[in-house]
Amino acid sequence: MYGTIKRVMDIAIALAALVVCAPLFALVAIVIKLDSAGRVFHSQERIGRDGVPFRLFKLRSMAAGAEAVRGLLAADSDITGPVFKMRNDPRVTRIGKFLRKYSIDELPQLVNVLAGQMSIVGPRPPLPEEVETYEPWHMQRLSVTPGLTCIWQVSGRNHVSFERWVRMDIEYIENQSIWLDLKLLVLTIPAVLSGRGAY
Repeated sequence: MYGTIKRVMDIAIALAALVVCAPLFALVAIVIKLDSAGRVFHSQERIGRDGVPFRLFKLRSMAAGAEAVRGLLAADSDITGPVFKMRNDPRVTRIGKFLRKYSIDELPQLVNVLAGQMSIVGPRPPLPEEVETYEPWHMQRLSVTPGLTCIWQVSGRNHVSFERWVRMDIEYIENQSIWLDLKLLVLTIPAVLSGRGAY
């Protein structure tokens, strides 16, 4: 029953959000093109539920060719562990910094939600190279459909260590319910508006 209700909520929220955000997409698309060369949208391979890969969509927040030089910056990550997070990433464009601060770049993932590859609430989907370095207990993150927001997003985001991040995801997985999903949705709004922990 939980899974059915969650899926209905995902579809309803994603459809409503896409309609409401349509004018924002148009405006942001123009600004992205004026700010730097490259496509408006960016896609990445991510790992979903049970290890199934899918293409995740974002509004482009980095300069063209950013993925190719990621390895050169690995040592400068502000978070230890498999993930790469850098506060002053030189690949991020001027408008990209704004988009990331308020998670606007993540909005195209509403399409992933409609496709059933993601949920509104769930652990963030990792990159394939991150999963390759996971310890066995980290793999629990892949036992549910990944999401746009979860406990990590409302608890400091990039100010949280990777180990703590995974424990938060496991806490969600072990206690997931419609009421917890609704609570996290409500808490996500002020967390995103504040821009706290985002970069």
